[in-house]
Amino acid sequence: MTTIPTLFDLRKTFDPFSVGFESILDEIKNVQKNIPSYPPYNIRKVKEDTYIIEMAVAGFTKSDLEVTLDGNRLVVRGHAQETQEEESYLFKGIANRNFSRTFTLADKIEIKDAEIVNGMLKIWLENLVNTQNNLKKITIKDPS
Repeated sequence: MTTIPTLFDLRKTFDPFSVGFESILDEIKNVQKNIPSYPPYNIRKVKEDTYIIEMAVAGFTKSDLEVTLDGNRLVVRGHAQETQEEESYLFKGIANRNFSRTFTLADKIEIKDAEIVNGMLKIWLENLVNTQNNLKKITIKDPS
């Protein structure tokens, strides 16, 4: 029976071999705690360095949505319009509520575009790591 390593196990495994990855391990811990389910979304890889976040936002207009980048956090917020017809529903299974969803982006991810197509918010991302992946030789200096 295989067990999934906990954050504590990951720290013991990687700490002797890495420097500066503590924030990544902390981020993994935070992701495990806060996984909201609304609105549903996909993250697709469409090319080697291009990704699309697709978020189902049926009922929201462009003016109801806000997409911001705060440091390395992509935040998508939806502000639902208030309706006065709540009493006329016999059954209401379609959610129309405010939401906030946060995605943590790597340092070399750049937001290229955002659009709404048929109730889907699409946010285009590009990974600049591979485009700047040049070998750099470090010169070892003699002590003076």
